[in-house]
Amino acid sequence: MTKTKKTVKAQNIFYAILISTLSLLVLGLVMVLSASTQISFLQTGNQYDIALRQLLFSGVGIILMLTISRLPLTFFYKWANVAIGLAFVLLVMVLIPSIGISVSGQRNWIEIFGPFRLQPSEYAKLALVIWGAWVLSKKVEKKELTWKELLTPVYWVGLVITALVVAQGDVGTALIILPIVLAIYYSAGAPLIFNFVNALLGVLAIMVLTIQAPYRMQRWISWLDPEADPEGAGWQIIQGQYALAEGGIFGLGLGASKQKWGWLPAAHTDFIYAVIGEELGLVGTFFVLFLFAILIISIITLARRTKNNFTRIFAFGVAGWILIQTLINLGGVLGLLPITGVPLPLISYGGSSLVFILVALGVLLACIRHEPGMKSRKVNSKMASRA
Repeated sequence: MTKTKKTVKAQNIFYAILISTLSLLVLGLVMVLSASTQISFLQTGNQYDIALRQLLFSGVGIILMLTISRLPLTFFYKWANVAIGLAFVLLVMVLIPSIGISVSGQRNWIEIFGPFRLQPSEYAKLALVIWGAWVLSKKVEKKELTWKELLTPVYWVGLVITALVVAQGDVGTALIILPIVLAIYYSAGAPLIFNFVNALLGVLAIMVLTIQAPYRMQRWISWLDPEADPEGAGWQIIQGQYALAEGGIFGLGLGASKQKWGWLPAAHTDFIYAVIGEELGLVGTFFVLFLFAILIISIITLARRTKNNFTRIFAFGVAGWILIQTLINLGGVLGLLPITGVPLPLISYGGSSLVFILVALGVLLACIRHEPGMKSRKVNSKMASRA
């Protein structure tokens, strides 16, 4: 009876993650199409060009997610070192002027072909979570959680990756990497004082980086008082709030946004939540929060129920990744935090962010398939037919 209960519970987690992920993905595709037609036409002469690219990214991401979900956990153990090594190579390459591409003052892209680019910092998040979970899981098994063991090597690797990302000018992504590291340390059983001290150090680092860069300082000032410069630094915040206010409870209707017609910068990327609020209203924004809640709670539930150290640590890392990125994006749109240029996971336009989050979720699905309650042939064949 106990075994049957665990089987059902594992299946529930599997389907909750899969369904909430696909629901967010479909909603994102619809909203990117709605929010991007005007800017897409201006940039390429085709109003559907951006939406079609996002559809392509989604297709690639889904294929990778489902393929990876079938892999054994030993695959991730075997290639963890290669994954983190590749992350370092890409993060260094992007800093080379002849290779890295600057966008909005941030050198964090590598040209692939045509309009397609790779953002190494997004891949670095994935590699860090997989490698960090693998290294810390071995330390947990050997009960090697002294301060010395905590600091080597995951802590220093995370610190160097963060420094390389900051060197690209991308503080927004660096703000996500720190909570990822703290999440995997927490799940590995690190003392709370360890995370508390590092959280304080992170806050101090943010303050220093903000003070030394005038444009970051301006973001803080405009966040505190956007009306002080309504046609400059405060423009995006004000227009985003106008969009949310215009939507009311039920919204203006899908495709009926006014702000996306040149008024709201980054309507299909960083501020897509504002367009959702304008077109689908409070109901639509709450539905997005509901889907994210299901996804994150399901991942944390997996982390709490599993007996596999790698699964637990990796799941907490991914939960921290999605949660903090979502909060930073929504905080910027709602005016609760300064704007950082961080996309809304699974919804905003952007290939690198979308694909690597889907890959991370594919690894989670692989972890669930290896849970004790999911090992029977009957359960696996049933899941395969539904997937």
